[in-house]
Amino acid sequence: MRRMRPRGLSPAAYGIVVLALAACGSPAAPATDTVTVLAAASLTEAFDQLSGDFTADHPGVTVELSYGSSATLVQQVDHGAPADVLALAGESAADPLDRSAVRSSTPFAGNVLEIAVPSTNPAHVTGIGDLGRAGLKVVLCAPAVPCGRAADATFAKAGIIPSAVSREVDVKATLSKVRLGEADAAVVYHSDVVAAGVAVTGVPIPEAVNTRLRYPIITLTGDPSAQAFVDYVVGERGQHTLRSFGFTSP
Repeated sequence: MRRMRPRGLSPAAYGIVVLALAACGSPAAPATDTVTVLAAASLTEAFDQLSGDFTADHPGVTVELSYGSSATLVQQVDHGAPADVLALAGESAADPLDRSAVRSSTPFAGNVLEIAVPSTNPAHVTGIGDLGRAGLKVVLCAPAVPCGRAADATFAKAGIIPSAVSREVDVKATLSKVRLGEADAAVVYHSDVVAAGVAVTGVPIPEAVNTRLRYPIITLTGDPSAQAFVDYVVGERGQHTLRSFGFTSP
């Protein structure tokens, strides 16, 4: 039906009124938001699952994930890398973080070290004492990253000097040496052994000499969607997912 222009209203003014009325009658576009999350490499599989579940429950929200060693991620944030959430392997990893950037920090998971060997365990590694055996090819994380510091602490408590042939940038790079058959054993996190499935075999490290880490999740912005993601991770469903990937309560 053709609209009639009211008497006394100019064509230009009438056009503005029509557009305004049309806008009022149009459905609003769904809100969109992107949450940028920097997470320790050991969280890769768990956070892939968590982000998928979270976005399924929050239409219009996208989670962008970037993984790396905790030390590298902290350096990136301190140098201005944009991020809403930072999840680290161990609370001490946050020590170099510029505290003015931190809005909140909550422990959300725990982890312990475990020895990973090839699935057939050709070097017959049965315990941490074997990692000092001459000729055994052992791979560790670099000393500057949490899994490397934790391994060094564990070896010190056990009184063992490991036969380390290399020290890798993060726990995933360390584990890959075993998966590729380039090492007889590696010291990684229990969660990494769980995530690797049948590709590796785990050899437990006794609690008396093992090193336990508490993982913090840190909010860096006031974005409500970022806080919603953190709340999801520390909530019941997030904790259930983390346990399924070998993490413990913090």
